[in-house]
Amino acid sequence: MQKYPSFLGSIVTKATDLKREIITTADGSHSLYVPDLDEHYHSYHGSIKESQRVFIELGLAYVAANLDFISILEVGMGTGLNVLMTALANEGLNKSIRYDAIEAFPLEDELLNQLNYVDQLLHTSAAELFQSIHLAPWSDGAEITDLFKLTKIEAPIEAIDFSPEQYDLIYFDAFAPEVQGELWTEEIFAKMYAILKPGGVLSTYCVKGDVKRALKEQGFAIEKHKGPDGGKREVLRAIK
Repeated sequence: MQKYPSFLGSIVTKATDLKREIITTADGSHSLYVPDLDEHYHSYHGSIKESQRVFIELGLAYVAANLDFISILEVGMGTGLNVLMTALANEGLNKSIRYDAIEAFPLEDELLNQLNYVDQLLHTSAAELFQSIHLAPWSDGAEITDLFKLTKIEAPIEAIDFSPEQYDLIYFDAFAPEVQGELWTEEIFAKMYAILKPGGVLSTYCVKGDVKRALKEQGFAIEKHKGPDGGKREVLRAIK
């Protein structure tokens, strides 16, 4: 097993040892559930609805209004749904996108091949894109389309050294603070603030008071927005 810093010991054990089950969320799309943690990879109110609202509408569409080249970091690639949704959305936006996706514990192909996002999205490009995303090698950039370059990074966010001010947008999609509290701290958000360009955006589903305070301490301007229909009442956009 790869060696990680001691403070990652608990999440390493959780991620490598615990069972994941495929569930169907309220909008018909799949998510993964970890019974021993009582934690879902996506909102049980709807995986696709959550991704569309939190990351595409409040994140991608917002920054795309003023940029032709967009650099994105995803913290918690998981099933690859947000990557897929971004690639599909870009067919209409026609932006040049660099997308770095961090996932310390990639999912097995057996699980990924059972996910129903392609069937639920009913998009002509969905199957080809989803396959290309998951066939892309780890650590090497891959051209998913002419305008979309993906680099998948197999490492915990805490162990990565980033250059400052390199991203326009961060999809912060880690497990909830109750499960992965070490990723929702002032230290981590200071790192996120440093790697965002001025005016850059961090979008996330979590609006807990401790999270908002930690973001504000780093200098983020906090915006609460209506959540996806039938899901969480509020979600969050933080702007540098």
